[in-house]
Amino acid sequence: MMISTTKKIFLTGIALALNVSLAIGQHKEATIDIDFSKTYQTISNFGASDAWSCQFVGNWPDDKRNKIADLLFSQDIDADGSPKGIGLSLWRFNIGAGSAQQGSESGINDEWRRAESFLNTDGTYSWQNQAGQVWFLKAAKKRGVKQFLGFTNSPPVQFTINKKAYASGGKVNIDADHYANFAAFLAKVVKGVEQVSKVKFDYISPINEPQWDWSDGGQEGSPYNNTEIAGVIRSINKEFEAKKIGSKILVGEAGSINYLFTKGDKPGKGNQINDFFKSGSANYLGALPGVSKTISAHSYFTTSPLATAVKVRKELADNVTAIKGLGYWQSEYCILGDNAGEMDGSKRDLGIDAALYLASVIHTDLTVANASAWQWWTAISAYDYKDGLIYIDKNKTDGNFYTSKMLWAMGNYSRFIRPGAVRIGATISSSTGKPLLISAFKDGRNIVAVIINPNADDVVADLNSQARFNTLYLTSQVDELKARKIDGSKVTVPSRSVITLTGVVK
Repeated sequence: MMISTTKKIFLTGIALALNVSLAIGQHKEATIDIDFSKTYQTISNFGASDAWSCQFVGNWPDDKRNKIADLLFSQDIDADGSPKGIGLSLWRFNIGAGSAQQGSESGINDEWRRAESFLNTDGTYSWQNQAGQVWFLKAAKKRGVKQFLGFTNSPPVQFTINKKAYASGGKVNIDADHYANFAAFLAKVVKGVEQVSKVKFDYISPINEPQWDWSDGGQEGSPYNNTEIAGVIRSINKEFEAKKIGSKILVGEAGSINYLFTKGDKPGKGNQINDFFKSGSANYLGALPGVSKTISAHSYFTTSPLATAVKVRKELADNVTAIKGLGYWQSEYCILGDNAGEMDGSKRDLGIDAALYLASVIHTDLTVANASAWQWWTAISAYDYKDGLIYIDKNKTDGNFYTSKMLWAMGNYSRFIRPGAVRIGATISSSTGKPLLISAFKDGRNIVAVIINPNADDVVADLNSQARFNTLYLTSQVDELKARKIDGSKVTVPSRSVITLTGVVK
């Protein structure tokens, strides 16, 4: 049986259409189209957070913590041209509420889910606190990370109603008369962290997943309704203006994207796009100079099945587009739940199965929701769960670490799609089997295309030299961003893999 491959490439003005007809096994064909004339969102960053493990891992022996930092942040390459790390372009720093200082009295049983605060119990500040996390801040900056975000799960315990870093009865855990104190704390943290680390927070995200109750003591957390959020944000904006703090305030961090554009199941906690960014709303924040013109949410509980994921993201994109100048960030994700039976979040999976699922989530958030940023939850995990890019022994002073294919699959995006890149038109169609997924980006003359092949068969495609794709980076069950030179005529997308193609347009 003959397997045929045909291709037609043409370049007109700024438009490039790459049409590749492939035979995938018997009578299985796919067509890839990349069109430079269609442009979408500009990428802000790809990131991950330091919660909860960096408070300990940052104090591990130098060789181990540096190797972990290289994996997360490095943009260097090995002798064969393969990346040493995934080159994150944003790092999220957990500004703790002080449950670690409270110890067992915090009510948070798991010591690894407590967080230290720069604010001491006696009301003084110590910039030597959170030392492990500050080490990772410095390590990220040293390796070329240029964007930093500080986030809080709870106000400092000194300002909460129950003097804990988690709530009681699902109600907000800070009174309005302490909003100013919370704002002053954040202003001092921005300046104090810059003093000790030379890292300035570009963004401050003061409220995390306000829709949840946060009353079980599982970690630091605080619920808010939209009116309470608006009050906190206004106080922070006022303080930042007064203290000349340039960090932009990020609004949203909704526990699920549905809360951005639907009423949802939590009264007063939904419709956040219009509530915060539609002029005339009682909770309108869009005119505040310190507020980023960005709404953020987490992709939890909406990623499966694919038809549902696409539908809700299309609605999200339409609602964001309706507010002129508003952007969208996917600011936290890891694999939770059973995802309609497609991928269970429980149990570590260092292999390609979880990595392919993760890549498909990133793809859908970028190409349907038009996310300009995509950020993973906890970069380093000590748990038996699909919540880490790198896994470690649950040891506070030393231990082993283990890379996952999820780390490298995310690297297919984060290492090559840099801030300022613009997403361009890219479609792919196939007659049978699971569809291949493609997204493409341009940055000046540079081209990046990421392709996900979830099938058991390789796909072989011709490439026209006019496109000048020159390198392929492969993540598979065997390879981790393994570099391969392309001869200019053909490219193979191996089975069950994620590849990144890089090149230039003439």
